[in-house]
Amino acid sequence: MALVHPAYGRLRQVTENAAVMLAENPSVMSLEGTNTWILRAPGADECVVVDPGPLDEAHLARVAQVPVAATLISHRHFDHTEGAGRFAELAQCPVHASSPDHRYGGGSELSDGDVVEAAGLRIRVLATPGHTADSLSFVVEDDRSVLTADTILGRGTTVLDDTDGDLGDYLSSLRTLIGLGQGYTVLPGHGPELADLETIARDYLAHREQRLEQVRAAVRALGEDATARRVVEHVYADVDRSLWGAAEKSVNVQLEYLRSFA
Repeated sequence: MALVHPAYGRLRQVTENAAVMLAENPSVMSLEGTNTWILRAPGADECVVVDPGPLDEAHLARVAQVPVAATLISHRHFDHTEGAGRFAELAQCPVHASSPDHRYGGGSELSDGDVVEAAGLRIRVLATPGHTADSLSFVVEDDRSVLTADTILGRGTTVLDDTDGDLGDYLSSLRTLIGLGQGYTVLPGHGPELADLETIARDYLAHREQRLEQVRAAVRALGEDATARRVVEHVYADVDRSLWGAAEKSVNVQLEYLRSFA
């Protein structure tokens, strides 16, 4: 008999203003699944949804049980966006996103510095590119929390997408999150919530800089024309091989970063 993750299908309150519904789409990349966040101030009749997740009718219907004022998309990856069009129909709400490809129901563009006022909250849009070019985080000052999507995960480290990810942007985004200061709760796109965003972002920055130095050393040892796969075999020898495919994406981005300074 298959085990069922205890959080699937259950709305879990995390902060005063944020609850999470875990989508049942576990994978190496999405950990236990995608976190769909439901934001509203105490007593508010409507909510704001962040990342409806996969096209899973049962999941989307559960999320849509509370009237939805607006839906926000953190970035383009399908595990966050696949269900967005269907969710706009179910919840009869606009879906706002950076890319027009993920706007539905009359949704508008989300850009750095925008403020979404709905469900009794002020939600500030913060551009945090690097994982993807369009990655956004959402700052809820009301309870000092930040929805970091895949820029910071609840467990492990972020994979940089070698389609449009950028290491320089990612390092800058981590510094931007550090600059918010102490006392913010991390509400990630995958994995559990974390205390103290500043500490976590500093750890992420240190880890990424350490990995970059390891990649730099591998290139010196293997030669300037070393492929990402050879670098992964050299740097990630102690990591489970099932994760090497994801690591190769990040290494591609790191190699591009290093070669831009050559």
